[in-house]
Amino acid sequence: MIVATVPLIMIALAPSLHALIFWRFMLGLALPPIFTVVVAYIGEEWPPAQAMGAMGVYVAATSVGGFAGRLVSGLLADLVGWRTGFLMTAAMTFACGIAVALILPRERHFTRSEGLAVSRRQMLAHLRNPQLLATYAVGFGTLFTFVALFTYVNFLLAAPPFNLSPTLLGAIFVTYLAGAAALLGLGRAIARFGRRPLVAAAIGLWACGALLTLVPSLPAIIAGLAVAACGGFIVQATSTGYVALTAESGRTSAIGFYATTYYVGGSIGAILPGLTWNVGGWPACVAMVLAMQTFMAAVILLFWKR
Repeated sequence: MIVATVPLIMIALAPSLHALIFWRFMLGLALPPIFTVVVAYIGEEWPPAQAMGAMGVYVAATSVGGFAGRLVSGLLADLVGWRTGFLMTAAMTFACGIAVALILPRERHFTRSEGLAVSRRQMLAHLRNPQLLATYAVGFGTLFTFVALFTYVNFLLAAPPFNLSPTLLGAIFVTYLAGAAALLGLGRAIARFGRRPLVAAAIGLWACGALLTLVPSLPAIIAGLAVAACGGFIVQATSTGYVALTAESGRTSAIGFYATTYYVGGSIGAILPGLTWNVGGWPACVAMVLAMQTFMAAVILLFWKR
């Protein structure tokens, strides 16, 4: 986390658009290892019966962080400019990194790899595991859908008749808090309903939220985003924990594969909906999201164990 402060500072000091894009790319490289190590830590240090509950709390915290980052950035952009906003974000990230270093207990169950050859065999085994491959596909679709919905809805809300300011556009991420609340009982929900039915239902909820954003009303769009956040975060937390519990060895590399497909999905989700936007506006973006969600549900129902 502390390393991630350097790109944030350089973004704030960027003298040109090309420099800003370069340092934003570097920030993107710095963040996935944090996600990978934390998920592996939970999978190794918590008993299986408690790991999903801990994963739910972790993803809930990331959703609160996602909301706070966007809200604070929007406020600061209006009040003091975006450069100062990035500097303050860097300061908060640095402080959180120090807190983690001081508070987080050292791992007790981590087993170091015996060498590159063993690591290579473990990674090849992950790629031959249909359950893991299916979960990687779900990870791809998860961030694809989040980015498509929550990025391109800003174009809808910034234009007439809504005309929302940067502060209000940042405030729409308060809907993430609904997703955070939905995760607090994740462990109990999985124990009662099972992973496959729960995630399939969550994808259905996510799709309903996306459809609700088609209603030309600001309250309806906000409600749709809140419903989508609930479904999306349940899918994200459950699939992430499923990787940690499914990988029999090389858990960190298995989660690394998941993180790779997750962020690749987010990258494509930032680009591809732009093409559909040019063709059909927001309804075309929602149609693309629904197609991806249908694919995710099919993968889960076909390849996850009952």
